[in-house]
Amino acid sequence: MIPVFVNRWIRGLSLAGVLLCFGVIVLGAYTRLTNAGISCPDWPECYGHITPVGAADSPTAQARFPGRPLNVGRAWHEMIHRYAAGTLGLIIIVISALAIASRGQIVGVGYGLLLFATVIVQAVLGMWTVTWLLKPLIVTLHLIFGMTTLALLWWLWLALQRAPMPGSGRAEATGPLRLAYGLSVLGLAVLAVQFFLGAWTSANYAAYACPDFPTCQGAWWPHADFRDAFVLWRGLWVDYQGGILPNAARVAIHLTHRLGALAVTLALGAASLYVISRRALLEARGYACAVLVALILQLAIGISMVLRAFPLGITTAHTAGAALLLMAALALVHKLRAMRLAQA
Repeated sequence: MIPVFVNRWIRGLSLAGVLLCFGVIVLGAYTRLTNAGISCPDWPECYGHITPVGAADSPTAQARFPGRPLNVGRAWHEMIHRYAAGTLGLIIIVISALAIASRGQIVGVGYGLLLFATVIVQAVLGMWTVTWLLKPLIVTLHLIFGMTTLALLWWLWLALQRAPMPGSGRAEATGPLRLAYGLSVLGLAVLAVQFFLGAWTSANYAAYACPDFPTCQGAWWPHADFRDAFVLWRGLWVDYQGGILPNAARVAIHLTHRLGALAVTLALGAASLYVISRRALLEARGYACAVLVALILQLAIGISMVLRAFPLGITTAHTAGAALLLMAALALVHKLRAMRLAQA
């Protein structure tokens, strides 16, 4: 009875975790884009209070940070993000506890501990993002671990669905299936690199370095300083709000991100089109179509974001599109993996 109970709860919690994690990622992007990332300069409180209202009503709260006056609106952006992230952390802790309690019968204990470790690291990175004044490396790792958390929860939910019976696959699809799986894993790896580039672009305020498309500052290859663009650490007490890099370094970051988008398009596009084109892989065709739709949507958001001068809504949607593309790519990889296991 315990495994059945645990299975039901873990499935529900994993789905709730996926939805909430997606929301946390989008809220994080909105917080960053509204320059609210350090609107509460302490952590996990806000000027020593659990809400911005409490900080605003306290005559001594802001005295702790005289150089950072309280902006209640922006502080709410930051605190709502923290509340949602804290709730997500509690959900993951419960999943990990249930995995241990079931002794790995439903979810591997190692997987549960990996989820728990990931959310702990993410919490520490969230704290450092604030207390270390928006260091690009910390902000980038914070987003990457957020995407990692989403990936782990999504993979868990996919794994808890009904698994195919061994030996039920089509033997004649072995060759195409192996190639399709390899292409999809490669596409997922390229997408992971692009997440780093996208986060690095955002953390260094480099999105605005190329205000036109497909050119950048009216040139196909403007002056860019790649050596200065990817220095990971520049000191602890440097305030990075608004960015500190010169224009040439920001151009280099932006151009690299655009090249990364091209690489993702080629890699995931090739994997999806190959799956769609093979009759033997009909079972995975819907997943490949989902990847193509998510890919086209993300490209459209990215291009329109530049052409429309980076409006807040579209720029926030760019992060949401990245999360959707990750989920679609993972679903394709998971499906192809399940088809390979079914042939064993």
